[in-house]
Order: sequence, then structure tokens, then C-alpha cells
Amino acid sequence: MKEERVSFIVSEAHQADRWAGEGSSLAGLKAKKEEVEEEDFTFDEPCQKKQKTSGACLGQPTALPSSEAHTLRNELNMNWDLIELLSNLTCVERWVCVNIIRLLREDNTVPFMVRYRKEMINHMDADAVRDVQLVYEEICSLAKKTQSVIQTLKKDGVLTAELEQNLRSCRSADELDHVYSPYKKGSKLTKARRAKALGLEAATSALIDTPHTLDLRAWVKPGTEGLSSLEEVAAGVEHILADMIAKDPETLTYVKTLCENSFVTIQSSVSKSQNKNKDIDKFHLYVDFTCNIHRIQPHQTLAINRGESLKILTVKVNIPDKVKSDFTWWCINNRWRQRTLARDELRTIVKNAVEDSYKRLILPFLTRSYRTKLTSAAEKESIAMFVRNLRQRLLVCPVRGCVIMGVDPGFRHGCKLAVLSPTSQILHTDVVYLHNSGQQKEADKLRHLMIKYSCSRVVIGNGTACRETESVFADLISRRCFHPLDVSYCITNEAGASIYSVSPEAVKEMPDMDPNLRSAVSIGRRVQDPLAELVKIDPKHIGIGTYQHDVSAGALKAALDGVVQECVSFVGVDINICSETLMRHVAGLNAGRARNIAEWREQNGPFINREQLKLVKGMGPKTFQQCAGFIRLNSQTLHSAKSSPHPVPEKPTAKKGKGKTCVNIPTSFNPLDQTCIHPESYHVAQRFLSLVGGSADQIGSAGLRQCVERKVRNSSVEELARTLDTTPETLKLIIDGLTQPPGFDIRQNFGQADFKQGIVSMSDLRVGAVLTGRVDNTTLFGAFVDIGVGRAGLIHKSNITLDKLPVSQRRRSLALGPGERVEVRVLNVDPQRGRIGLDLIRVLQ
Repeated sequence: MKEERVSFIVSEAHQADRWAGEGSSLAGLKAKKEEVEEEDFTFDEPCQKKQKTSGACLGQPTALPSSEAHTLRNELNMNWDLIELLSNLTCVERWVCVNIIRLLREDNTVPFMVRYRKEMINHMDADAVRDVQLVYEEICSLAKKTQSVIQTLKKDGVLTAELEQNLRSCRSADELDHVYSPYKKGSKLTKARRAKALGLEAATSALIDTPHTLDLRAWVKPGTEGLSSLEEVAAGVEHILADMIAKDPETLTYVKTLCENSFVTIQSSVSKSQNKNKDIDKFHLYVDFTCNIHRIQPHQTLAINRGESLKILTVKVNIPDKVKSDFTWWCINNRWRQRTLARDELRTIVKNAVEDSYKRLILPFLTRSYRTKLTSAAEKESIAMFVRNLRQRLLVCPVRGCVIMGVDPGFRHGCKLAVLSPTSQILHTDVVYLHNSGQQKEADKLRHLMIKYSCSRVVIGNGTACRETESVFADLISRRCFHPLDVSYCITNEAGASIYSVSPEAVKEMPDMDPNLRSAVSIGRRVQDPLAELVKIDPKHIGIGTYQHDVSAGALKAALDGVVQECVSFVGVDINICSETLMRHVAGLNAGRARNIAEWREQNGPFINREQLKLVKGMGPKTFQQCAGFIRLNSQTLHSAKSSPHPVPEKPTAKKGKGKTCVNIPTSFNPLDQTCIHPESYHVAQRFLSLVGGSADQIGSAGLRQCVERKVRNSSVEELARTLDTTPETLKLIIDGLTQPPGFDIRQNFGQADFKQGIVSMSDLRVGAVLTGRVDNTTLFGAFVDIGVGRAGLIHKSNITLDKLPVSQRRRSLALGPGERVEVRVLNVDPQRGRIGLDLIRVLQ
């Protein structure tokens, strides 16, 4: 179990914490984060639940008002307490759960909560808040489904008070299904329900409560099916008792405890029904596989599930016989012990009922429960991997201030080129045939283009003909063909470029261009500004993670959309120059609102300040609150945009129907609008500036920074916060906003694309060689690293150990991610299969 304690000075923690809080820019105010933990980054150990927050309350612990708590409980109408269940399932304190539920019910977005409501969520990061949100939604969904089941059973006339209580006590979808399944329409009438229909329920109650008075012969009715003999009556009573045992919460809890303390395994073997399936080689690791249920890895679970769905593997859960014997003894001598002295034949009925219940009802339930839990845990881990990889990919540092050539390599149809200006404008597009006869002529054409546009950076897509195109460029560079330019190139992942090039978005952006040339433009822009370009592509096409077809499509999409929103919001967008596509991913905005903002901008010219957003159709108080802090106005782009002929509105324009009646919207530029400070805190920021003797016009200057540092040294952040009647978290954010230089970008803390001038091949590799590379992709079984030989090498998870990782990354969810630079040692090279085995030496920072 992991516990994190955050010391209360400006947050540094790890990179994820830094950029979520816009990046701390005060050298003297760096916070330290102490971790008191039993590390969970041991890949061979089972995945343990992480403790998201600690007992040290950083915000104000609050409880829901009794009326609100009562309303919540009435809304769900279940027999358990929502806050308690959510806290138990997520390992987050009750007061934090209360605040998160309240914030979610008020339609607050995750990025807004993480940046501007830190004290309420105890400094949790976006992933942790999303975990709580997901579990909360699952609980609400369970309550809704339970209500639906109860209404169905009531309509069918089979709902009893006891059954209703059992349903309302269910704490998971599995438990609900277990209780409800015998009553589902279409399912055959269970043995217990047939026996109850014959009136044997009273006999079953007597069997346990007053066996000395029970005479089963009195229940025999010759000629009635199910009651025609003593054996049939005994069998009916057994079935009812077996059903009662299998539905009893105390009994199920006991058998689960027995299993937890036993060696339960999951086993997979070749399915008898599969006949020489050509895919069987892909599952050679699992044709005779057995693993402890607590130690199986997420990727193994997903692989086994896939093999089973393809009918290549048969999977079963093995529960030791000792569980059955201990369970039977406990039932007969404890929970289901007969209250008075009973005859031997009645004791035999109870024993048979217990054994029948275990074999026919409880064992299948336990198997389903284990499989569901394993699959759910594996899906969550896989989605977490996708999220981390996508975040790392989106936050790669932009390459600014130079002309770039994007190259979509190809053989027969040539290499498509796009020359892009430093601001990503398309200067020229062309096709060169570098792999056909007449190569020298094409190389001269390429040289002419490079020199004409002073282009010294080339970005090559990693698709077909990438290696051969790279060889051509490396050869031309080595022969100084581009002299006097100092040309270098990099390889970038082109996943999704082809799909994007034929999308409506691309057609709208580049209407008269060949789709292949659009791909070259996209490849170049991925290095110039990765975030702005990659948001145009569906996240699942960016080529990250593994097993994406084996996890819930809905859950994966929601998680990836969430991380795109988080990255775009935390980086911030310049409202006067950003694309409509990028804008729609800002917290609080959507496609419609982004379109309205873009239309307002076209009709009225650039936004002068954040307040003018209130003039846009569909921008209500809640939307403005959620998005305002993530929208920036840069004074430089504002001045250049002002030169356009658009008039700047003094008053809100009249609208048809429901019009905007905002008044007192200022028409002057506010320097605070270029910072991460939220408009709701502007009055605090102004008072703080007065306190330190500065002004808003000095934002980002060395002079103001010195004034702030001096003030904070003399008085602590907490003391200043009390003086200004605000929270320390808000004040820290204000300090960051005021002291960060103009145009500050949190992505400058992340790695940039690696440009090179030479080429190394796989045949040059030697076992034991030490190389540096960049993580290309991470999976549940290891990390793939680009070491510049055309093939990514694999660092197996067993070689990613605690001692090789920086302290801030010693968590499963932050181990290694795309874009991180690492030093590795070559363990083995297999040229025939194109595989390279690597060992991690250290992470380069």
C-alpha cells in the first residue's frame, strides 16, 4: 500500500505534478515531496492499490451536510453509504471523496479541479481524480441497475422483501448478477424456484430451525411431480437450502476469505476445439500456463482472454480442495448448524445441500468473480499505460524558430516533401524520387529546395522506406551536399498521419492538396508543435500502448480524451491564434463552443481580454469559470492580429432569440490574461502586487521576481495567504503566474526530438555496448527504446528495477514513458527476427 505525504511548500514532486500546476518558477520556493512508501514498482509483484492521498490533510476536511448526505443516499436508495464505499474502493480519505463528488456534481472539469481546487482534493493529480470519478460513476451505475432490476422483478411478481434487501446490499455488478441471474427472463426455472413453487420453503426453514419436529414423509404427495416420493421431497429441500447458502452474504464473505488465504491459480491450455489454428504460435507462452491469481501480470491476463475469445485456449480457475473441506465444515458446524437435535437423514440433507451449493453455485460464482476482477484490473493497467504514453507524446517540447522539412517516405510513389515556416505555414510541397534511377538529379532538386528556404531540419516519418530515405539523407549530409547549411534530421512516429490526411479536418485545412502531401505536412508539424498537431488525430491511432482491442473501447476513449483535455488545458492556448480543433479540447469547451469562439473572432477581430469571452454565444458563467484560466492572450499576437480590418466591439453584438446582455465588459488588455492565474483570483493578485511593491505591467520581469522572492523570504507563503485572505495553493499559483517569463511553456521541461547527421545499422551493434536512446513506446511487459538503428530494442520489465529509476519515477504509473532519454546496455541481438534485448542502466535527466 502506497502512502504519499506532500510537504507544504510550492509543489515539485515529479514532472506530472509540476506541469499540472503550471510549473513552479521560483527557485527558492521549490517544494519537497516526501514519500513514505513500500514501493510498488516491482513488476513481478502483484498490482497493489495505490494510496492516492494521505492522512495529512492539506485542504479543509469537511463532511457532507447531513441533509446533502441524506439526499445522496435517498437518490441511490442502497443499503450502503456511498462515501464509505467510494473511500474503501479508491483508498482516498472520506473528506476528499466528499469534495470530489461535490465538485463533479457542480460540473467541474478534472483540469480545473487539479489546478484551481488543489486544497479541496488534497493535491491529487489528474489520473488519481479520474480514478475516483470512474469508481463514483460505476457506483452510480450499479445503483441505477439495481433499481431497474427491482422494478423488473416487481413487475414479474417475484420480488420479496428479503430479495429486495439482498439486491440493495450488492456492492459490485458481479454480486448483483449473482443474486439476479436466477430470476432473469429466458433463464430456465432454477431447481430452488421449482422446489419453492411446490411449497417446500417451510420444510427447509424447519430443517435448520426445528429439525426435531420435521417429518419429510408428511410432505410426500403421490402423483405430484417433485413430491411423489421421500427422495424427491429431500432433493427439493436440498435445492432450496443450497440456494439460500449461495445467496447468503456472510457465507460468501467467509468463502472469499478462505480463497484469499489459499493458493488459487489460473490455468490456460490448448482448446480441444481448435484445429491447427495458424495463430496458435502467438500464444505459445500460454498453451501450458499456470500462475497464482495474485501474481499474474496484466498483459498475461489480456493475452489469455484474447486466446480464449479466439477459441485457441481454454481457461479455468483452480481453487484448492482444502477450501471446499473447510467451507463444508464451517457451514455444517457454524453458519448452517441445525438448532436442535436432528436425525441422521436430516443431517445428511444439510451436508448434501452444502456440497451441492459449493459445487453448482458458489464455485462458478468465484470463478466468474476472479476472472472479472483480473480482467478489470488488467484493463485499468493497460488504459493507464495508454494514458501515460499519450501524455508523454503530447508534451514533447516543440522545435521552434526554424524552417522544417517534413518527409513522408516512399519507394515507387516517391518521397512527399512539405517545407514549413517557423510558424507552421506551408511554404512549398513537392515529391522527390530518391530510390529510383536518376537519384542524383532528385538529390540536386532536394538541395535546391533546402537552400532556397534555408531549411536545416528534416523530419522523416517512420513508415515504409524510412530506413532507405534516412540512408540517402545521411549520405548527402556526410558528402556536405547541403553546404553551407548545417543539416540534421530526425525520425518521428507517423502513426495516424495517413488517416488524418483524408479526414474532413485535413480537407478543410488544406483543401486543394494531395492527401500524400498532407501527410508530409502533418509529419513536419508533429515536431514543430506536437500537441497542436496530434490533437487532430483520434488518440487510438497515434500508435501508443498495447492490447487496445482487448480493453473496453468506451473506457479507453474516455481516458484518452481526458488526458488530451488535460494536456491542452495545462499547456494553455492563445485564444487569438489557436485552431478550432485545439480549442475544443480546452476544459469546459466543446466543438460547438469552439466554433462559436472562432466565428466571434472572425467577425469581431482578436479578443482583447478574457472577459470578452462572455460575449460569445453559449459561454455561460460555468463554462467561463472552467475554461478562462487555460485561455491566454499574448500581447505580441494581439498586436499583430489588431492590424487586421476587423472592428473591436465596444458593446456585445445583438443576437437572435436569446441575446447576451453582458454589460461592463472592459475593452483594454489585462496583463494578468497572459498568465495561468484564474480571473476569480485577479483581486488577490492585485493585492499581492501592491504588497510586494510591483505592478501588473512587470509580469515576468527580473525586478518583480526579486521583489516576490524577497517578500516570501521574509514572510512564509502561509502567512502571506492569511494576510490576503486566500489559500496557500491559490497564492502559490499567483506567484508562479507573476514570476514566469512571458510565453512560458511547461513543455520546456520535457525532451525535444533528437536530430542527428549519421546512421548506425543493426549489424554494428555488439553485446555489452552502452548506448543512449529515447523511449519510443511502453507496454505492460517492458519499454521499447529507439537507439537509432532502425529497430527499437526492448528493455524487459525485469530489467527496469527501482535502483535504476530516479526517485520521482519509482511508481508503476510513472516508470518509463515515451520521449524519456535512457542509457542502455545491449544484452542480445537477433538479426533474423529483428530483435534487440536491452538492459536499463539509468534514466538521463
